Amino acid sequence: MTGLQAAVRVHRRINEIGRAAWDACAGAPAHHGNPFVAYDFLDILEESGCAVERTGWGPQHLTVEDEAGQVAAVAPMYLKSHSQGEYIFDHSWADAYERAGGRYYPKLLCASPFSPVTGPRLLVRGDVDVDEGRRYLLGGALALCDRFEVSNLGVNFPTEDEWVFMGEQGLLLRQNQQYHWHNAGYGGFDDFLGALSSGRRKTIRRERRDANAGLEIEMLTGAALSEEHWDAFYQFYMDTGSRKWGRPYLNRLFFSLLGERMADRVLLVMARRGGRYIAGALNLIGGDCLFGRNWGCLEDVPFLHFELCYYRAIDFAIERGLARVEAGAQGQHKIARGYLPSAVYSAHYIADRGLRNAVGRFLEEERRAVQGEMDWLAEEYSPFRHAE
Repeated sequence: MTGLQAAVRVHRRINEIGRAAWDACAGAPAHHGNPFVAYDFLDILEESGCAVERTGWGPQHLTVEDEAGQVAAVAPMYLKSHSQGEYIFDHSWADAYERAGGRYYPKLLCASPFSPVTGPRLLVRGDVDVDEGRRYLLGGALALCDRFEVSNLGVNFPTEDEWVFMGEQGLLLRQNQQYHWHNAGYGGFDDFLGALSSGRRKTIRRERRDANAGLEIEMLTGAALSEEHWDAFYQFYMDTGSRKWGRPYLNRLFFSLLGERMADRVLLVMARRGGRYIAGALNLIGGDCLFGRNWGCLEDVPFLHFELCYYRAIDFAIERGLARVEAGAQGQHKIARGYLPSAVYSAHYIADRGLRNAVGRFLEEERRAVQGEMDWLAEEYSPFRHAE
């Protein structure tokens, strides 16, 4: 194994590190080609002005070098002035701390911005000892907390083994849930339906029939993507954002750059009626997973959301031989469509002992509650035949 230098560097832009050096760490085989920590994705967020100081996402990316002076480990890090766009919610912690006279912001966050997607956060090159690289990165992050005198560090949506590692290093551990579909080696969508109860099979077939009536559905990736598609999808994205959150995080330039630089890792599912696009769903393609990200529509068509976001994603995953589809958080209706509760994680360092102790007690209770709810939902509502 390659040895490391006992120093961590901080970079205000990912382009200071460079694609080759970053992706040598982010592209290690154990990471399964996760697009949300790829150099291009993170650089697009900065180049488009979505994840920069002005929006409250000040890049502070970490690198560790080997004995030859080459980048051997990296971590996507941001100095945050708020908790928006994270999907691991700590607003109650911030409110309590500030009511007690503390200053919760700024804080440090290790994450892929605006992406509630599990993936590696402490990225170590394949020829370097993983635990050693992780220790250096985590130590550098904690040193950065001291330098900036911030109240806390969060690591959002790490892999389970990273989560366990950070717990062993003394960080507080949090667990939440999402809904994921798992590919049991299906040869086609009908094979998947065959694994479901008869009632669910009938319901899903009816939903798909009704959703497709009078519409043309396009599955677009690679060279098939055009600015026309991004123009239409951006309308859908803005409509959903204005109704749900009030503040969409991504701008129009982001989507153009995504299509320009990562087209082969994009799946855009678009619905058209009479030559006019009326709805769409954006997915990113990983090495073993399809990640559903954004959806929007200009017409309210029954079951179209299920068709574009869930059923077409399953079609694509089966065709490509992908192991799973991650459909994100919220919405127990996903269970009935084959997306079962799955654990997601975060880890937290809190500088103030009083707040740390209070949050630690809360997280112990929350983990038990979340796991209990996941078990109950899977047992009570699973659509698969063994649940009958």
